[in-house]
Amino acid sequence: MCLLAWNWNPSSEAPLLLLSNRDEFYARATQPLHWWAESTSGHQILAGKDLQAGGTWLGVSRSGRLAAVTNYRCAEGARPDTPSRGELVAGFLQCDARAADYLKCLEVHASEYNPFNLLVFDGQQLMGFESRGSKILTLPHGVGAVSNADFETPWTKLIRLKHRLQEQSGCDGVETEEFLKLLHDRTMASQSNLPKTGISQELEHALSSTFISIPGYGTRACSVILMGTNSIKFVEQRFDENGLQGTEQHSFNVLPAVRSLPQAPQGCPGVPS
Repeated sequence: MCLLAWNWNPSSEAPLLLLSNRDEFYARATQPLHWWAESTSGHQILAGKDLQAGGTWLGVSRSGRLAAVTNYRCAEGARPDTPSRGELVAGFLQCDARAADYLKCLEVHASEYNPFNLLVFDGQQLMGFESRGSKILTLPHGVGAVSNADFETPWTKLIRLKHRLQEQSGCDGVETEEFLKLLHDRTMASQSNLPKTGISQELEHALSSTFISIPGYGTRACSVILMGTNSIKFVEQRFDENGLQGTEQHSFNVLPAVRSLPQAPQGCPGVPS
């Protein structure tokens, strides 16, 4: 489970601001935000790593690419024999395909994964993908969000986070710490506004806040990424059941290769072919 919110303003000096909470079992082995070894395609990515299934939930590349994934919540348990959805994030970051071409590659293979939503940015275009209907989305300018349902499903925490992000984005000189505070919100939805995803109402209520903390499970990482035209800033706070465990922060210049993206290769890394 995860939550993503963004402000997409391609005409500005900082086209994309992304906020992310990663919700996961505390026992699941995870490596904090770090630079991965350079891939065989020559790309290097900055991301945390899921040490159980591989891949990552959120990352950026030195060439100015970004990708993130959320699970789709449903009553049925996850199939154990599917590829890791986190490999799709790493795959996009380690290739040169345009966002639209990568999602087109993925379109015919979406059913091979447990349900998910994928957000991708190739330095020029921000796009989304809903696996349940193999639906490709070109995301509009402005504030948007997705959690564990289709893009822009009006869950209370999505509406609340989007509203607060819109307010912050309209102010000059807002520091990263202020955006992180938006991700720390533990306000739960009222019982009458809970979604019906097939799980118990008690669990729906516990999962209805932006920041989650229940026995054995909760928000493991709060992240803010500022994608500028020439530079990227990535801040990650790490949590466990005892609270904040550390903060990683990286700032770097974007490689000029992002300015001229080639067409998609025959196969997209991370997508079965």
